Amino acid sequence: MKALVARLNEICDEQPYATSWYVKNLVTGEEADRDGHVAFPTGSTRKTAIMMAVLREVKRGRLDLSELVLYEERLREGVVSGTFKFLTPGFTITLRDALVQMIIVSDNVCTRMVLERIGLDEINDFCHSIGMRDTVHRTSVPRPDMPADHRLDEVTVTSACDQGLLYDLILQGSTDPEQARKLGCSMEQCAFAIDVLSWQKLRTKIASLLPADAKVAHKGGTGKRGRMDGGIVFRSGRPLFIITGYTDQVPLTMPDGLPGYASAFNTLGRLARACWDGIPDAPAQG
Repeated sequence: MKALVARLNEICDEQPYATSWYVKNLVTGEEADRDGHVAFPTGSTRKTAIMMAVLREVKRGRLDLSELVLYEERLREGVVSGTFKFLTPGFTITLRDALVQMIIVSDNVCTRMVLERIGLDEINDFCHSIGMRDTVHRTSVPRPDMPADHRLDEVTVTSACDQGLLYDLILQGSTDPEQARKLGCSMEQCAFAIDVLSWQKLRTKIASLLPADAKVAHKGGTGKRGRMDGGIVFRSGRPLFIITGYTDQVPLTMPDGLPGYASAFNTLGRLARACWDGIPDAPAQG
């Protein structure tokens, strides 16, 4: 783990912007981080917590995933991400399908549908109840005209360690009812969450340099100040490691003339690849 940490920090030190990460080796249980409790803008990585907060409310009987939600014209006003904004309003989908679209293509029309059924106070209560001490949800959908030099207190924030904790509890909760109860969910709901996260269609960050058939249950994000991603990486069907990564103050253009966002994508991909290469499988039993 010491050699891996050195490699991860070397990758970050090469960049002119801030980078934070958290890693848990799921073979040995070892954890490490770089500025793991420093608050960063979440981008859409916040949506994993939103999904789990919704599932908690379903478990409590306050929400129903089969509820039909009408796609209205007003829901696409000011929306930047996703695909629904290009579709003709007037049809209905289930809350379950809105939740899936919110995760796998980061659709913010669907995020609005979801957040009209659960409030920010409930989401913050969920986060704080499981120990996400650096996380504050402030908005439903970010303003499209948010400047690149916006203040942290204008957006939802989290930390690499907070997101790592969330993914760890989801993973443990998928097989352990006691861990699932910490989330206010069932084992089946945690397993469903991993399934949804593994259906992710946007693989430009931590999944970008992993083998094409590698299972990655993750949620990335795009912010005006940086890019971010986090999730659980599997090898041969078994969870190998958890990684979360955040970049901030990424320049529009790098010194070599390439876009800053491309560098952030590459940095997050290199961090995950270093873990893939540096964490061996558990030894065979017997």
